[in-house]
Order: sequence, then C-alpha cells, then structure tokens
Amino acid sequence: MYNAIAVNVLGTAGTIFWCIQLVPQIIRNYKVKNCEGLPPLMLFLWAASGVPFSIYFIGTDGSIPLRIQPQLFTFFCTFTWAQSLYYPPFQLSRKRLWLYISAFVIISVALEVGFILWLRPLYRRGIHWPMLIMGIIASVLLAAGLVPPYFELAKRKGRVVGINFIFLFMDSMGALLSMLSIVVGTFDVMSMVLYAIVLAMEIGIAVSQLVWYLRIGKRILKEEKLLALENESTIEKSEEEYSSDDVVVIEDLETKKSEEV
Repeated sequence: MYNAIAVNVLGTAGTIFWCIQLVPQIIRNYKVKNCEGLPPLMLFLWAASGVPFSIYFIGTDGSIPLRIQPQLFTFFCTFTWAQSLYYPPFQLSRKRLWLYISAFVIISVALEVGFILWLRPLYRRGIHWPMLIMGIIASVLLAAGLVPPYFELAKRKGRVVGINFIFLFMDSMGALLSMLSIVVGTFDVMSMVLYAIVLAMEIGIAVSQLVWYLRIGKRILKEEKLLALENESTIEKSEEEYSSDDVVVIEDLETKKSEEV
C-alpha cells in the first residue's frame, strides 16, 4: 500500500546515506596514505555513473534531493578515485593526476549539460525512452563498479583490504532504505533490481571477510601482530646498540674518507 510519509522518510534517508557514504573511506585513505585493495576502477565507474544519473533525474524533473544526490555522489567518488591514484600502490605524479581528474570533470560536465538540454524537451513532450536508456546506463555502471573488489578478494583469499567497513555499511543502508521506499511507494522494477544488486554484492564483500577471518584470518592477524612487535623491538634494540663512542668513530671514518676523496 502506498504511504507518502514512509516514502519520503525512507527515500530521504537513503539519499543522505548515498550522498556521504564515501566520507569514512576518504578519511581512512588520508590517515593511512595507502589505497592498496581499493580498486581505482571501482571508483571511476561510480563517478562515471553519476553523469547519467544526473541527466536522468534532472531531465525527468525529479525532486531537488534527487537532483543533488548524483552531484554529491560524483564529487566524493571523483575525490576518492583521485586518492586511489595518488597514494600507493599506483602513486601517480600530481601533474598526471590533475590531468586525469580535470579531463574527467570537463567531459562529465559537457556530457551532462549537453544531454539535459537535448533530452529534457523530448521527455516533456512524452518521449521517455531516451531517459530510460540513461537510467539503465547509470545503473549498469554503478553495479559494475562493485565487480573489481571481488578480484581483489580473490587475490587475497577472501580478505578485505583497503575498503572501510563504515563506508560499506552506509552504502548498503542507502540501498536498503531506497528499496524499502519503493516497496511502500510506487514500485519501480529497474530501481529495485539496481538496489538489490548493490546490496547483495556489498553483503558478499562483508561475508567474504567474515569467512576469511573464521577460516584463516585469526591466525594470520595474530602472526602479523607478533611480526610487527618483533620488528619494533629489533629497531629499538639496534638504536640502543649505538653508543656515543660509536657515533664518534663513524664520524671520524666519514671525515677520513671525505679527505681521501
């Protein structure tokens, strides 16, 4: 049964989650300065999906939240994509990074403006199939973005590395709440399929980490912790071995070597 209040509440909550879900991931990337395990292709496909989503929601005269959501989503995806290219393991130079990001933004804005000016008048005249194609393209890009993480899982025997679980939870909640808003409102098959695919694939990532932990993860994490403690103690011990006399001897040797040169 249609419930306008429930539709608005659930839809708004889902939109909010899908606007800011990447913030925890961005913070995590900045703190550790490393994006190993976070596929740049995933973030690029998500950022690219924001363009047809914007065209679809603006071109179909959607509500203000639906028009804003793709813009924020694309911004955060592009920012996180830039992080994944700048930090290890890719470590692009700043010059190349700015070139890639600038080219993407310019092309995205040009496509968005051009298609909206072209397709919105057609939609208002009752020709809806071009906008439907845009919605399908956006949905495919969004769902395809969740495929690369599974290749990363396969390389690490199911272990999740580089992906923040708070981000994953928020994104899953966005999909779940959006699904519920469709259930209690006007049923949209395409949107329901999209949200279901996103939710299922993200649950799959979390389950993969759980299975890895129960199977071999607990032992591996314990070994990694012990190894880190051993390395730390070795470094401290090696630093203590150098007395002040040793430093003087080393300096004398370096001085003699420079004089000989």
